[in-house]
Amino acid sequence: MPDALRHADAARAGALEPVPFRIRRVTPETRDTFTIVLAPPAGAPPFSFRPGQFNMLWGFGVGEVPISLSGPPGEVREIVHTIRAVGPVTQELHRLGRGDTVGVRGPFGTAWPVDEVAGCDVVLVAGGIGLAPLRPALYALLSERARFGRIVLLVGARTPGDLLFVNELAAWRGRFDVDIEVIFDRAAPDWHGLVGVVTSLIPQAPFTPPKTAAFICGPEIMMNFALLELERRGVPPSRLWVSLERNMKCGVGLCGHCQMGPLFVCRDGPVFPWERVAPWLAIREV
Repeated sequence: MPDALRHADAARAGALEPVPFRIRRVTPETRDTFTIVLAPPAGAPPFSFRPGQFNMLWGFGVGEVPISLSGPPGEVREIVHTIRAVGPVTQELHRLGRGDTVGVRGPFGTAWPVDEVAGCDVVLVAGGIGLAPLRPALYALLSERARFGRIVLLVGARTPGDLLFVNELAAWRGRFDVDIEVIFDRAAPDWHGLVGVVTSLIPQAPFTPPKTAAFICGPEIMMNFALLELERRGVPPSRLWVSLERNMKCGVGLCGHCQMGPLFVCRDGPVFPWERVAPWLAIREV
């Protein structure tokens, strides 16, 4: 079936109609980032999604925005989104509180290939808000811990005040079956931890390169340098995946805003094998 007809069918099935979800709770993460927990309408079936997928969130009267799901994946009774308030829609969502309504379309997009990397060491490299789309993948990895080798989470943020999920990171660090390192671009003089860019953690990270897979999410320049470092360590290019959330508007590949060469980020991504998107990310105009 041609793509246009397939996506027209999706639209008729309700992919373009936001469903009203109620805000159950809002948790501040940093000065401009917050996590909202949304509950579906009464009587609705469980919401099902895979790690790495996204929803279109609608601020009524303002517009909508694509946001990755950041909670536990699978069939769930509530959905979790971690949002940075940087534009009109996300600022409107930031203004809302418990009991208010948010329109939800989704889930959309491809997922982190958790099942595909069973038996591998798995390295997750997160820059800034990129930790949110990676969090469901870490939940999935830890829920079936015996299926994987070493699990390594490398997290970078601008400052300690910009770090997401502080309490959860501390709890994960207390486990003996996951390796976590956190680094900041800059910090106050009384900070005694690591300072620098997250890619500087890769050369010494504890994984076996030939049997490693890596999931990377963050600013594109950070992802490019992370991929170079991982390849330099010997991680096979075929086991590198990235998440892109560039210019998505409709979520179903109709509007063309997120086109990247022959690909649409919302339809063919946002999670891509690195080898599939590398030629297009190397072109400045794309």
